[in-house]
Amino acid sequence: MARRADAGTPALKLLAARGVEHTPRPYDHAAHDGFGDEAVRALRAGGLDVDEHRVFKTLLADVDGRLVCAVVPVARMLDLKALAAAAGGKRAVMADPARAQRSSGYVVGGISPLGQRTALPTFLDVSARGFATVLVSAGRRGLQVELAPQDLAAATGAEFAELAR
Repeated sequence: MARRADAGTPALKLLAARGVEHTPRPYDHAAHDGFGDEAVRALRAGGLDVDEHRVFKTLLADVDGRLVCAVVPVARMLDLKALAAAAGGKRAVMADPARAQRSSGYVVGGISPLGQRTALPTFLDVSARGFATVLVSAGRRGLQVELAPQDLAAATGAEFAELAR
């Protein structure tokens, strides 16, 4: 993987500033929902052989009144009860999209766990450990970033947890 100096989004700028090896993976964005599935299809169409379990989506949730960030495979669903438990709370619900955008500084479909406007407690599904690299949003629709899961966890302060079902 190449470290890129031409970072543009806050997510890529954070990785570059920390010297984290990463590869931006742009693709043509066209869909208006199903952003994770779109990323997998578009990356494959662009010639990248990518498993949908290796591409992760970023979801913001409200756990007992506070926002948290969950990062789970596109091919799976977030288990809100598991997220609440991982965050030390009782109940989790998906965050209001407008609140998620204000907190993260990114638009829905382009929310990255990296370089968010307001740093949130972050939880990364344990399945990420099974891959040499994973892909997450790089901070805008049509742009993913590939990096080692340990580097993603370190850059976000994420805890690994069983989050996906």
